[in-house]
Amino acid sequence: MSHLGRREFVTLVGGALAWSLDVHAQQAGRTYRLGFLRVGQPPDSFVAGFRRGLHERGLIEGQNIVIEWGLAPNVTKLPDTLVDLIRLKVDVLIASGTSAVLLTRDAAGTIPVIFVAAVDPVAMALIPGIARPTGTITGITTVAEELNGKRLQLLQQLIPNLSTVAFLVRAESPATAEHTKLAERAASNLGLRLRVVAVRDQSELESSFAALQDVGALLVADDSVFTTQRIRIAELALKNHLPTMYGHRDMVAAGGLMTYGPDYGDLYRHAAEYVDKVLKGAKPSDLPVEQPTKFEFIINLKTAKSLGLTIPPIFEALAVEVIE
Repeated sequence: MSHLGRREFVTLVGGALAWSLDVHAQQAGRTYRLGFLRVGQPPDSFVAGFRRGLHERGLIEGQNIVIEWGLAPNVTKLPDTLVDLIRLKVDVLIASGTSAVLLTRDAAGTIPVIFVAAVDPVAMALIPGIARPTGTITGITTVAEELNGKRLQLLQQLIPNLSTVAFLVRAESPATAEHTKLAERAASNLGLRLRVVAVRDQSELESSFAALQDVGALLVADDSVFTTQRIRIAELALKNHLPTMYGHRDMVAAGGLMTYGPDYGDLYRHAAEYVDKVLKGAKPSDLPVEQPTKFEFIINLKTAKSLGLTIPPIFEALAVEVIE
């Protein structure tokens, strides 16, 4: 698809959204079309959780639903990908990741949007409030202020004399400022120095790691671009002998050291519940945004051994999963 100018994009989207939300009240015998918008291929656990949630509510691919996978190769292609989904007249959009969510805020029109993303929806002006979102957007935020504090604390407990932690963020993510503020506050409370390392895209990953010779560990921001590059990030961290902390299990399954965060598979299962409610006639504005309440700690023992780290028995006792 050719690149669209802003005026052309808004015009096309506006013209494609003439139908109202009420038209999509669930009807017996109808096949519904869901649009899944994201940068890159989502991890298998995200997809499995989403499909499981749909199945639990009688929404079966090939029977009464079709999932259109709008997977942009990079952030710059997201607008074109969204236009493609709109042209397919999807009944509901699932926005996965911050960039996808913010794009739907500006361009999804009257299509109901269910999001799952590491974004504070109020701070990012997606909605006026968690309890009453208003408009056509609701979903699940994975942001909780205490998360980075717990992640840094676990690194501090594992690594003797840890003083400086690098924080890998994506420079052009609209959520980076908020994520950095929370991480810096958490680091200060623990007496740690935080060095923010911002990359524009995956092409800058290797050079960014080369500049981290004097830090003791790496905290990686939750971002769909980093999730897509999880194997490469794990390889670079191991090559540079750098312990890593992430926000979800797929990063550790790919070779990262530890993760502490929400169960993303379960969050996508909940997103499917929201989809079902909308298809049955509920308005997104009446569905409060969910925040994570259940967190999981996972360790990769193989990676720890490669880094020469001894995992304390208490860590293994606390972990919900130990990858060997």
